[in-house]
Amino acid sequence: MNKCEQCIIRQFNSLKALTKDELLRISACKTSKVIKKGEVIFEEGDTLNGVFCVKDGICKLSKLSANGKDQIVKLVVKGDLLGQRSLIGNESANLSAVALNDMEVCFIPRSEIINDLQNNANFSMDVLQQMAHDLKESDNVIVNMAQKSVKQRMAETLLYIHEHFGSNKDGFLSVILSREDYANVVGTATESAIRILSQLKKDGFISTSGKQIKIDDIEGLKRVE
Repeated sequence: MNKCEQCIIRQFNSLKALTKDELLRISACKTSKVIKKGEVIFEEGDTLNGVFCVKDGICKLSKLSANGKDQIVKLVVKGDLLGQRSLIGNESANLSAVALNDMEVCFIPRSEIINDLQNNANFSMDVLQQMAHDLKESDNVIVNMAQKSVKQRMAETLLYIHEHFGSNKDGFLSVILSREDYANVVGTATESAIRILSQLKKDGFISTSGKQIKIDDIEGLKRVE
């Protein structure tokens, strides 16, 4: 089992603000687990008794709408913490987290995180800053949904995935989403997402191979209206 104080992943989240002694204490009580592609990490409404530190892999955070459709709110990568908002707010999970590929996560018990929030001001400030950043991103999503076309939102989603997750050796986006997932990210029907992706392909902005997508014209995608 890797020790928290030696784990490079902590440099990407609020755990970097903890002291070595605090990291040693967390390391002694955390548990590591492998989450297979498609498995649920937690569901909307679950009571979370700790936070998850994503050591490897990607998951989607989504919320079920009144009509039973999933709205993907965010894609989470290695280095991120999951569940800190529910923990601090002392409320059940507002979103569901599902693995998009095989993941490795570490679970840190609630008592340890609360103790560090109460005793380490730097850690508390870092967590607050991250939550403020997440809130800002949520504001942007709301504005995009209201003011931008579905085609623009699809183009921005492809650019976001390219920028944050990169491509594989063949040039395809390293994150492989189903057409339904793309629809749930941009807030449209699956049939509409398929149609828009086909149009972007016809226009020469992207190419596809099965579920895989390659961006052929980044600047063109940025100009989509």
